[in-house]
Amino acid sequence: MDRALHGRGALLDADPAGLVPRLVGLWPHELRAVDPRELAPADRLPVLVLTGRRGTGKTAVLRAVHEAYEGVRRGDQQQRHTPLAYLDCEHPALLRPRAEQPEESWSPVSQGLLELAEQLGERVRHAGGVVFPRLMAGLVAVAASGWRDADAERIRRELGRILLLNEGRPGVTLLAGRWAGKVMSKVVAAASGQAPFVAAAIEATLESVTEGFAGHRQQKSSNWYRSYPNAGGNAQRGLILLSDQFRAGGPSREHAERWLVRALVADLAEAYTGLGARLRRLGRPLVLLDNAHTGPGPALLGAVLRERADGDAGEVVFVAAVRGDGHPVLRGAPRLTLADVARRADWRPGRTPASCALVVPLTPLSAQDTLLLVGGMSTLTGEQVRFPHAAHRLTGGNPLGVTRLAWAVRRHPEAAVSLGGLLTAPAVDADGREEDGPLYGALLADLVPADRLEELTVLAAAHDLESAAALASAQLPDDFGAAGVRTLQARLAAEGLPSAPGHFVGDPFVRTLLLLRLHHGQDGHGKWREVHETLIAHYTADDAPDDGDPERARRRLHHELALGDTAGAVAHLRDTFPVLDTRTWLDTLCFLASAPYFPAHDEEGHDSAGPGDRRAAVALDRAGARQPAPDGVDAVLHQRVRRLLHAVWQLSDPLVLPDPRVCDRLRFELLQLCDLHEEGGALLWQAAQDWPREALAGRPLRTPADSDDDAGDHGDGGM
Repeated sequence: MDRALHGRGALLDADPAGLVPRLVGLWPHELRAVDPRELAPADRLPVLVLTGRRGTGKTAVLRAVHEAYEGVRRGDQQQRHTPLAYLDCEHPALLRPRAEQPEESWSPVSQGLLELAEQLGERVRHAGGVVFPRLMAGLVAVAASGWRDADAERIRRELGRILLLNEGRPGVTLLAGRWAGKVMSKVVAAASGQAPFVAAAIEATLESVTEGFAGHRQQKSSNWYRSYPNAGGNAQRGLILLSDQFRAGGPSREHAERWLVRALVADLAEAYTGLGARLRRLGRPLVLLDNAHTGPGPALLGAVLRERADGDAGEVVFVAAVRGDGHPVLRGAPRLTLADVARRADWRPGRTPASCALVVPLTPLSAQDTLLLVGGMSTLTGEQVRFPHAAHRLTGGNPLGVTRLAWAVRRHPEAAVSLGGLLTAPAVDADGREEDGPLYGALLADLVPADRLEELTVLAAAHDLESAAALASAQLPDDFGAAGVRTLQARLAAEGLPSAPGHFVGDPFVRTLLLLRLHHGQDGHGKWREVHETLIAHYTADDAPDDGDPERARRRLHHELALGDTAGAVAHLRDTFPVLDTRTWLDTLCFLASAPYFPAHDEEGHDSAGPGDRRAAVALDRAGARQPAPDGVDAVLHQRVRRLLHAVWQLSDPLVLPDPRVCDRLRFELLQLCDLHEEGGALLWQAAQDWPREALAGRPLRTPADSDDDAGDHGDGGM
């Protein structure tokens, strides 16, 4: 299995067969049928939909599936194992027509179907190609309404491409060529005449099909449009109605597009009709729809699901990738996890279109998957061996993030000790070549909407809608404002990046990258300082020291810490230690220490880290990092809290490897605090056991769960 698909074996493994091989009926990379007992029944063939946010590997899975079934190349011809097509619904050619194409005779769906049929018609090993006479006639009818004012050359070019859909059968190439020439001559002649043009083009197409091919199947396909609603049993009338409804737009066009989808499925079914075809064709046709949330994707998915719900299933395997997990077409669709579909899928279609889909969310990679992926690319030694754990903590198992970091460390293994250094260094591609721009920029290009990157870079520092609106008012253009914040929040949620408690940008990995971009955005970090100062002012307003909202105080201190001012955070933790319940105090400590830490740049513009990290120096009480306690406070507690804050701050930073010496100091300081807090001693002791181990394993630090012997420590700890 491809190394980029670690954690996705349930979909494409060969032995035992993953879900896609069980649907298609062929082993990946081999012209070999799966065990008939594992083959999914034709009446229980779901439309498989892979969902997830950006970077979760949806495209990687579809490309791996395509590679697994594309077959072998002989000379200059590709001989596929089964009819196969891959369509990127986000491709610009599917989003808008060419300049000379009228919108009334073009749609993303019609263009998508043409490209799917072209690919599905390529030669299949031992079985030849598939022809699409039904779809061809429908597409001619649709395109003809845009040819009235076209020159003959454009008509020949567009018509010739559509007619090629009916030339895939071996042994008829010359005949098909003469037939296509006759059709083009008749259509061009009709364009220069006075007769109704669309009707003339359709008549020429149907006549040429009938004259050119006398076989039963060709005759049958030429009559297929007799059943079009209100056609009265007349195929030409049916095609004219299809053309008119397509040109009308709106629901009428959707109805016409559904018939075009039905034509594609019917032509594929025809290729599998008869004993001879069954013997030659081992696998089911496979259609891969990438980015199916946009362009022709929703309409294609909707049409296919409606066909399945109506019982006209066919045996075409559709696998689609959809960004986010709440698309209207899939509302109410059954969902299974990757683990659920590894060996069997307890799925049965219902009566609604959505019930004919099977949604499988692509979850993040596990720590073990990350270790295997990185280990398969690089040999790490010494401190570098902790890189996979740190990479998993930083990315949260995001496949794109893990893969791009693995590429970078493969080229620069010495940089494995600093993830911040890798992210600010030039990005590296799969072949080890350096790209223009830093790695964090390359990752953001794939993880967030490009048209809102600037706004997200600023709003990444916000905690909620209110603070995001404050930032938008002070730091973003006037036409964005609170409404723009709400719109962006809804868009992120729809794409699988919802806000999280305490953070406007909910995903920690994306938020870290955006904050890194914010810090590097200007020389002198001017924008970085302006953003955090705006939030400090926002959380300072109307905040009295005695009765102010403690959450507002914590957030203000968080941003002061991000600017390097630790005095307020240390004082708050010191003064609240004796009075707050221990759970709330530890939650506050973790929240404050989650503040981003960016020291000064080195000569190359990278953040310094490792031995020069001041947080480690303070935590380890090194000479030069000490500061006297303020007058009138418990000096011992003050210094202990100061060292503890800096230790947690360093160990919580996803951009640096955890320092084992700092872990030891963390344990020591927490154990010392146990003696100073009788009621919360058990919780502090447990944190002293858990946190160093969690930090070294690359896991986030969290307040330990309640235990039975911790009777004196049951605060709500609400953060």
